[in-house]
Amino acid sequence: MIYAAYQAQADLLDPLRTMARLSRRMIETAMGGSAMAGPPLAGLAAAGPGAGAMMRNMVAALEMFERFSLSHQRPAFGIDTVTVGNREVAVTEEVTASLPFGSLLHFKKDVEQPQPRVLVVAPLSGHFATLLHGTVKTLLPENDVYVTDWHNARDVPLSAGPFGFDDYVEHVIRFLEIVGPGAHALAVCQPCVQVLVATAVMSQQDNPATPHSITLMAGPVDTRVNPTKVNELATSKPMDWFEKNLISTVPAGFPGAGRRVYPGFVQVGAFMAMNMDRHVKAHVELFENLAMGEHEKAATSKNFYDEYFAVLDLAAEFYLETIRIVFQEHELPRGVLTYRGDTVDLRAIRRTALLTVEGERDDICAVGQTVAAQDLCSSLRPHRKRHHMQAGVGHYGVFSGRRWQSQVYPLVRNHILAAD
Repeated sequence: MIYAAYQAQADLLDPLRTMARLSRRMIETAMGGSAMAGPPLAGLAAAGPGAGAMMRNMVAALEMFERFSLSHQRPAFGIDTVTVGNREVAVTEEVTASLPFGSLLHFKKDVEQPQPRVLVVAPLSGHFATLLHGTVKTLLPENDVYVTDWHNARDVPLSAGPFGFDDYVEHVIRFLEIVGPGAHALAVCQPCVQVLVATAVMSQQDNPATPHSITLMAGPVDTRVNPTKVNELATSKPMDWFEKNLISTVPAGFPGAGRRVYPGFVQVGAFMAMNMDRHVKAHVELFENLAMGEHEKAATSKNFYDEYFAVLDLAAEFYLETIRIVFQEHELPRGVLTYRGDTVDLRAIRRTALLTVEGERDDICAVGQTVAAQDLCSSLRPHRKRHHMQAGVGHYGVFSGRRWQSQVYPLVRNHILAAD
């Protein structure tokens, strides 16, 4: 019912958004090509400057209404070139492997010297892998980058079967095997747990593709430490509550019709509710920037929300198992987590270098939850373990933005190079 109601509302509003877009373009054309900067119509000029301001406000309001929607299609990474040394190098996105629930995406470059191969494991938490655009762009000049490009579960037919916690781990293992021996893994947020599990399983099996290093960034390794609002919500309700209230069925008209999912629009709504004042303020500022013709300021905000409002659905099995395993029963830090029926022993990790990174102001994955991996990987010698707490950043600042580029990434780079 949740999904059907959402889709019905979206279908109802789509024609209105189309009308808003056409109206905005007509007004912009009439005002000289741009309602933000172009000269007003002669009639508006005669009516006084207030008329021009009124029209600019109208156009801004129309664009805000036009933008007030979610997308269920993955945006483009849009990384066409990077600077390697002193020259611009073309970047080509290639799908190295494609499975029903995710693809292995390779950002291929034509460079003379081989670079460390890094698998960026993107979170599966309501957004597409393109949320890590800034992470990938920073890594690209000095690394051969691969990304786990998770698919929208509503587009995966029922014939592909279920996708649970163990399936996610298996995908990570298979992708590492495809990238090949000697690679490095960098996990952002939720998959820190699965990357730890995959590394332990591969170590236990003496898999030659076991990563030389792993970097865990702002991930919920042990959510018993400094619980956040997200953690408290996950433990405040029994499992059947999550299944009854948050799981819905993909309606007809989509390839995955009939599949049970945790809808991406529910996840994004929950994230926004945690910081509603900040999002309201951001949209008020966006309206003001549009009305005043502050194109660069408006573009920054629009680019962020274009990405933020591109959502994907999670397979119900994966979502419910993650809630139970990671947030309610804390199976990994308690040493009772299993993979395909066998107990996972993090002490098996002996040669993979470990870096953990946390943000001082992270309200999604609090300080202490990721560094917990350091003690769990007790077989690693001290010189193969390092932790960094980045001052002054929240969750997203750990892997994107100015401090990620200037302060966090240099540590990641040195960590990878030392283990390569």
